[in-house]
Amino acid sequence: MANIATPAITDKSLYQVESSWTNDVGRVIPLRQFQGRVQLVVMFFASCTYACPILVNDLQRIAAALPASAGDKVGIVLISIDPERDTPDALHSFRLARHLPAERWSLLRGSSADTLELAMLLGVKYKREANGQFSHSNLITVLNPQGEIVHQVAGLNQNVDETVKKILAAITGSSTSPPLAEQ
Repeated sequence: MANIATPAITDKSLYQVESSWTNDVGRVIPLRQFQGRVQLVVMFFASCTYACPILVNDLQRIAAALPASAGDKVGIVLISIDPERDTPDALHSFRLARHLPAERWSLLRGSSADTLELAMLLGVKYKREANGQFSHSNLITVLNPQGEIVHQVAGLNQNVDETVKKILAAITGSSTSPPLAEQ
């Protein structure tokens, strides 16, 4: 079996963050575990009845629009903004109810501090409301294999074409736009 080179973590990588996350089967993992594949990242909460189901649907539409050859090169990570209620069991129930395959989808929860830190790095804002629900940014983030943000799309039910292009460019390591400093 050939060794696959793991891409180096840069100073722009989210994988530098020293935080621990628990998945929906109770396993503690670091973010850097996702290094090596393009990742679609969304912060959500499992008991959401409005935006989060739409965000999950948007992720499913993006995944469905990718060519079959990209399947094992792209992962999807849902990170809870409600670690108090989103226990591993609650996340696992969410996975099962929405038929999210474990080979592509990861559902994570972390401490309140780790969640807040990652939200700040992703540009996600959230706030617990009096009724226990959250108001939050509706943001899908594409990370390249090194964990750098290469694309973000805000809003619900957005067209997936540009996101798919950015994912495919991140898989091949090409850039479809000039670096930010040149724009």
